[in-house]
Amino acid sequence: MAETDQTLKKTPLAEAHQQLGGKMVPFGGWFMPVQYSGLVDEHTTVRTKVGLFDVSHMGEVRIQGEDALAFTNYLTVNNVTKLEDDQAHYSAFCTPEGTVVDDLLVYREAADNFLLVINAANIEKDVAWIRKNQGNFKVTITNESDDTAQIAIQGPLAQGILQRVCDADLSEMKYYWFKRCKVGPVSALVSRTGYTGEDGFECYVAAADAVAVWRLLLETGAEEGIKPAGLGARDSLRLEARMHLYGNDMDETTTVLEAGLGWIVKTKNTDDFIGKAAIVAQKKAGVERKLVGFRLLGRGIARPDCAVIEDGIAVGRVTSGTQGPTLKQSIGMAYVPTHLSRPGTTLQIQIRNKLVDAEVVKGPFYKRA
Repeated sequence: MAETDQTLKKTPLAEAHQQLGGKMVPFGGWFMPVQYSGLVDEHTTVRTKVGLFDVSHMGEVRIQGEDALAFTNYLTVNNVTKLEDDQAHYSAFCTPEGTVVDDLLVYREAADNFLLVINAANIEKDVAWIRKNQGNFKVTITNESDDTAQIAIQGPLAQGILQRVCDADLSEMKYYWFKRCKVGPVSALVSRTGYTGEDGFECYVAAADAVAVWRLLLETGAEEGIKPAGLGARDSLRLEARMHLYGNDMDETTTVLEAGLGWIVKTKNTDDFIGKAAIVAQKKAGVERKLVGFRLLGRGIARPDCAVIEDGIAVGRVTSGTQGPTLKQSIGMAYVPTHLSRPGTTLQIQIRNKLVDAEVVKGPFYKRA
């Protein structure tokens, strides 16, 4: 049965999006704005000025108690023991086989208090998975997703605008650090994080305060040309920055190493975590396929599930692809056999009925100055 407006979940800002002319679409069970003024305009505004995103569909799970640090460290592949209070990092949940259950941000508020920010489509799955793996760890697991809203202000002008209404000194906040502070009169957790490749902040507030904070930021940034931005621009921005999208670029059929996320996996001198043995073994043996970035050398856009062809046979598949508005070229990511993963390698991608050449490229497609 097709999803309808009535069956979709709505963020606290759904009505505000419609009042601003947001084009609403189903997304992972949510009723979300795909665009306002247009994808390219919103994308360019974030790259050159500042944009505002509703990210309230994301999930928030709190781990508290005397074993909170040990349990979070066991659940995730990055080394939680290295985090200080008010510091965050990017990580992943893995299966015992080393495949990716979800990617997430881990926020350490204290040694006995961690906030895990997970993907919207995976909230129920992840919460069940966390509870299933609790074992004898002395922790309390709380799903705070329904009570929490997240608003992201992103772009080179983000700090100046947010600072005017925030009582924390944002100039002292480094990337992947955060503060409990006030945004206007509202209590918030503000972190220097984002999913765009630009500088910016993500503001976690009570769901009941979301509309007030959203309006305050739009009013405060009006002179600088702040614009609300939708999921379309969020996707093109993250792809130019070569940030992964769960469900496209990795899932429970791909290992964390195949997905190119080995940099977040800490296996030396660390405690055991779920998937560690499998990841160590795969690291030693090597992977047979890798997720690579590519740019098309011919015309077209390589969409997800386009085949990568070698000698007339499909040997890989595209996971993400778009026409990069900043780069003005067609880019994407694909799983390919390891022998085709070296930067500079020419791939052939089937787009409709044509084979189009593409070049494997290293690192992010776009990096801010």
